[in-house]
Amino acid sequence: MDLGLLKRRGEQEWEIPLHGAMRVPGVIFADEALVRQMDDKVYQQAVNVATLPGIVSASYVMPDAHWGYGFPIGGVAAFDPQQGGVVSAGGVGFDVSCGVRCLQSGLSGAEVRAVQSELADALYAQIPAGLGSTGGVELSDEQTDAMLCGGARWAVQSGWGEARDLERIEECGQMSGADPSQVSSRARLRQRAEMGTLGSGNHYLEVQQVCDIFDLRAAEAFGLQVDDVLVAIHCGSRGLGHQVGTEFLQRMAMAESVYGIALADRELACAPIHSELGESYLGAMRAAINCALANRQILTHLVREVFNQVLPRATLKLLYDVSHNTCKSELHAGRELYVHRKGATRALGPGHPQLPLALQAVGQPVLIGGSMGTESYILVGTHSSERHAFASACHGAGRQMSRHQAARTWRGRAVVEALAGRGIIVRSPSLRGIAEEAPEAYKDVTSVVNCADAAGLARKVARTQPLICIKG
Repeated sequence: MDLGLLKRRGEQEWEIPLHGAMRVPGVIFADEALVRQMDDKVYQQAVNVATLPGIVSASYVMPDAHWGYGFPIGGVAAFDPQQGGVVSAGGVGFDVSCGVRCLQSGLSGAEVRAVQSELADALYAQIPAGLGSTGGVELSDEQTDAMLCGGARWAVQSGWGEARDLERIEECGQMSGADPSQVSSRARLRQRAEMGTLGSGNHYLEVQQVCDIFDLRAAEAFGLQVDDVLVAIHCGSRGLGHQVGTEFLQRMAMAESVYGIALADRELACAPIHSELGESYLGAMRAAINCALANRQILTHLVREVFNQVLPRATLKLLYDVSHNTCKSELHAGRELYVHRKGATRALGPGHPQLPLALQAVGQPVLIGGSMGTESYILVGTHSSERHAFASACHGAGRQMSRHQAARTWRGRAVVEALAGRGIIVRSPSLRGIAEEAPEAYKDVTSVVNCADAAGLARKVARTQPLICIKG
C-alpha cells in the first residue's frame, strides 16, 4: 500500500483522510511494515465502506487485513439504524460465524508427545475434514430448525457437550433473533450432512502447547501455564452459511434501486437495517451463527471422545469460543449499533456485562490462530479496545499470497515433511489444500499480534506452538 495515501496518527495507527463520498475517515491499525504488505485494494475497500449510509466513527482495518468481497477481510464497521444505517452481507462474509474455540486439556506436552502419532491418527479418523466433507450427524427438517434457533445450547441439550461449556461461548452459545424461516431449502440441504465437520480452506483442528506467558494475571484467570496442551478448533457454518451469504448478496444487489443507496462498489450490496430485506438477512445470518456454534460444539464432543480413548486423563474444559465473521447489535456509548466484523474478533474489556463472572476482572479471551505450522496466540480484551474500534481485534495472520499462487509455489508433501521435521504432525485429505495453506502464504502472525497489542486492540497473554494439525 502506498503510504503517501495515509496520514500517520501513531506507531500503529494510520488515517485515510476524508475525500470523495466518504462519510467518515478510514483507520488502519498496523505498523509500517504491515501497511506496506497490504495490497492497494485494502485501501480502496476501506474507502468504499466509509461511504455507506449510517456508518459511525470510521471504517476500521485490522493489522491482518487483506482484500475480500466488498469489505476487506480484517474490516470493522458500525452502523446506526437511527441514522439510516445498513447491514451488508459482504460485511459479514460467506463463512458466517467462522471462529475459534480453545479447549484446555489438563495435559503436559510430554504426555501428548508420548502418543503423538496415535492421537493424530485417531483425531483424523474421527474429525471429518476437507472440501464437501460430511459427518455422522444428519438432521431432519425439525432438528435443523431447532439447531438454527438453539446453536450450541441445542447441541448440548442433544448430548454433544456439557452445560458448563455454554458460559464460555459468545452469546452463551445461542444467538438470539435467529429466524430459520429465512434460511432457504438449498442452504438447509447443503448443511444436512455437514454438522460436526471442519470443511476446507484455512479451517483446522490443532493440538497446541503453551510455550510463553506474557500476562501472568490474565493467564492465571484463564488457567494457563507454560507446557499446557490446548486444542483449537477453527471452522464455521459450512455450506449453510455460504449459501445464506450468496443468496442475500444477490437479493441486496437486486434491491439497490429500491432503497436508493449509491454504492461505490456493487460488492457492498446492502439494505437498511430496519427494512424488510435487512431484517430478513439478520434473521438468516443469526441462524447461520447458531449453525456455526452448534458445529463447533459437536466437534468438541468428537474431540473429547478421541482424548477419552487415547489420553483418558484429559479434561478438555472450554476456555472460550469467539467468532470473527458476524454482524451484531451492540451498545456503544449508549447507542445501539450494528457492528460488522469481517475477519475481526470481538475483544470485550474487563467488567463487560456479557462476560462470565470468572472473566469479569480481566476481560475476554481473544483467540488468534496462526497459519498451519506456526504459533498461535491468546490475547485478552482491554478497555482501550472499546475506544479504538468498537471492542474489536484481529483474527489471525492474514493471507499475503493467493491460494492459486501458493499451490504453484509449494508441494503439499514437501510442506508435510518440513513440518514433521519440526515435530509437527499434519493430517489432511488434500495435499493441494496443504500447499494452498503453506505457512509462508500468510503474514507473520507474531508481527500481527505484536501490532494489535501495541495498538491497544488486545493484550498478549500466551503463545502456543502446534503439535498436531488436522487440516481441512
